[in-house]
Amino acid sequence: MAQPYNHREIEEKWRKEWENKPVNVNDGKKPKYYCLDMFPYPSGNGLHVGHWRGYVISDVWSRYKMLNGGHYIIHPMGWDAFGLPAENYAIKMGVHPAKSTAQNVANIKKQINQIAALYDWDMEVNTTDPDFYKWTQWIFVKMFKEGLAYQKEMPINWCPSCKTGLANEEVVNGQCERCGSEVTKKNLNQWMLRITKYADRLLEDLDKLDWPEKVKKMQSEWIGRSYGAEVDFKVDGSEEAITVYTTRPDTLYGATFMVLAPEHKLAAGLATPDTKAAVDKYIQDAANKSNVDRLQDKEKTGVFTGSYAVNPLNGAKTPIWLSDYVLADYGTGAIMCVPAHDDRDFEFATKFNIPIVQVIAKDGKEIENMAEAYTEAVGTMINSGEWNGMESAVLKKEAPIMIEELGFGHKTTNYKLRDWVFSRQRYWGEPIPIVHCPKCGCVPVPEEELPLLLPEVESYQPTGTGESPLAGIDEWVNTTCPACGAPAKRETNTMPQWAGSSWYFLRYVDSKNDNQLVSREKADKFLPVDMYIGGVEHAVLHLLYSRFYTKFLCDIGVVDFDEPFTKLFNQGMITGKNGIKMSKSKGNVVSPDNLVNDYGCDSLRLYELFVGPPELDSEWDDRGIDGVYRFITRFWNLVTENKDKNVEATKEMLKVRNKMIADISQRLENFSLNTVVSGFMEYNNKMIDMARNGGIDKDTLKTAVILLSPFAPHIGEELWRQLGEADSVFHAVWPVADESAMVDDEKEIAVQMNGKTKIVIKMPVDITKEAAIAAGKEALGTKLAGEIVKEIYVPGKIVNIVVKP
Repeated sequence: MAQPYNHREIEEKWRKEWENKPVNVNDGKKPKYYCLDMFPYPSGNGLHVGHWRGYVISDVWSRYKMLNGGHYIIHPMGWDAFGLPAENYAIKMGVHPAKSTAQNVANIKKQINQIAALYDWDMEVNTTDPDFYKWTQWIFVKMFKEGLAYQKEMPINWCPSCKTGLANEEVVNGQCERCGSEVTKKNLNQWMLRITKYADRLLEDLDKLDWPEKVKKMQSEWIGRSYGAEVDFKVDGSEEAITVYTTRPDTLYGATFMVLAPEHKLAAGLATPDTKAAVDKYIQDAANKSNVDRLQDKEKTGVFTGSYAVNPLNGAKTPIWLSDYVLADYGTGAIMCVPAHDDRDFEFATKFNIPIVQVIAKDGKEIENMAEAYTEAVGTMINSGEWNGMESAVLKKEAPIMIEELGFGHKTTNYKLRDWVFSRQRYWGEPIPIVHCPKCGCVPVPEEELPLLLPEVESYQPTGTGESPLAGIDEWVNTTCPACGAPAKRETNTMPQWAGSSWYFLRYVDSKNDNQLVSREKADKFLPVDMYIGGVEHAVLHLLYSRFYTKFLCDIGVVDFDEPFTKLFNQGMITGKNGIKMSKSKGNVVSPDNLVNDYGCDSLRLYELFVGPPELDSEWDDRGIDGVYRFITRFWNLVTENKDKNVEATKEMLKVRNKMIADISQRLENFSLNTVVSGFMEYNNKMIDMARNGGIDKDTLKTAVILLSPFAPHIGEELWRQLGEADSVFHAVWPVADESAMVDDEKEIAVQMNGKTKIVIKMPVDITKEAAIAAGKEALGTKLAGEIVKEIYVPGKIVNIVVKP
């Protein structure tokens, strides 16, 4: 009798074996394949089954690539350990972030090892390691020298709970992404990165990426390139002028009012004595709202300044309003409003009783009692002076040139993308390597003096004053200027969490290099990343920043490629009951630890995939893992009970074997991983039936073990050895289906009488019409009664015998 399946014994055995004799070894001859997970920040809550999903997917794909193509797999893991999550957790627990981060890393690393993934821990990186953040600082210095890092006082998103500035991307529905507090505004002197310089390349290079279209669309919309004109409106009775950006300069005659952002430099000064109190209050109220809230507010608000601008085309006085749906850092912070042809402007004009002038008409005729904006892009110009009768589509292209010739504007390109706010008023981050000298200004720390170490402090909590806790450490702040030697002060803001995560994937392949971020030799040999796997929540910020960093490093010769991730796969989230995101506060977290103990790593790996399509969110249900465990047990019994039998492969066995190869391979290539698992179950049943009815050949069993091994590596390795193989199953070759062996010799044919199916029988695929009809009659037997008036055979489908009733 075969030995029962004991997952604990088998998995412990092979874990030790692989640790002593790794299966993924670089012999210098194999082609490389770089498969990367988005590295985790070391949360104190540890891993739950949702985290497992992405790691299992990447490991399955890595092992598949090892078998299919004989690749050396670069599959590293590290820790995104600086930043708000780690610091907030430390504050909550009342410990120093260095201590809590180290503890969390150790715990999660232990949990990750349960997955039995091919991680190469010799490549491990940690963003808080000075040997790593030396190069994060080095990149900043290089950017500073190239004019990409600069300081600017600006209104930023401010989290009153975390007491730090936030990038726009870190604000979700007006709340801090990390703590959920309502975000306000605060004016601070900030370090910025000039990502806008790369806007065109970031947009146009999306075409060469094998990424999900939804992600590319999200990045394209975030960059938001548009073409139009900047037009100057003089303020009536003043020397000042307001510049607006518009993508529709052809509608200039229809501009009946202007709207400025409350932060616009002219906003407060445009108020008249009658409007000053209302204007000042509106400006203050807008300062307490985040950009996201302002854009998402359904009801538009505004205040009339009391001042007017002059339309440069027709000389009409245009009232100037303030509204918080206009943002100071988009375009010029001022817009001309054409309510007849823009839904938002129409809503605003209707609410505040502002004139509406139609300038584009579908048939050249004005709409009476306009009930909504006419927003179609085509039409004939009306109420537009010398432009009357022109086609709007033509005028849209020509108007910017006309405006330039008339001298009150110019053609331009605009972007939604803003420069990256890079300062954080926190302790737990990379110190920004800049010295402020009264004589020399901002001076970078010399490269040979990097890393600039984060000082050890007892009190690291945010000050709430807008300054980092580092500002209170006089012995660290006070220094000398690297350029002139005069007394100077260090920059006390730290970098955001994104700083280390924007380039970490490059460091993995040369993580011990003290002299270079990555050697050019290793960069050319092992980079870029072939497959990147992670959540879609990083579609804009992390991926965009990583692309920006890579392009910059390519420009200065560190690497010779300008896109970091060739292929991207976004896995869906594993949720708790009713689709609620797993979190400790909601009490719906499912730990993998007990499941591994009770069912084994292989069963949990398979169930993580079986629970639903990998790209979609799936609701977790512990009960489903029982079925997967039963499948593994049945597969174990199939192989162990038949491995020593000498059975010749029949035609049917060859057909099942090759169909299994073709189906599993195709589903795997399509990342339809849930159907791969269901496919294994289906073919396992077929093989069990064959084993019961005459036996099953050893090569079919070996093929099944190879196919299953990337998904369930422990049982795959054990059964491979039991089938008589001396080397690892992961040194085998992924099988290729023989199409000729999959051709069916027989086909199921419906036998009908008077068009109604009476029985289904198998016939040879090449059967003649006469033989098919004869076989059909024989199958009908006594059911066939009456005079036959017609005999029909539709090849490969039906036999129909028509009889008189």
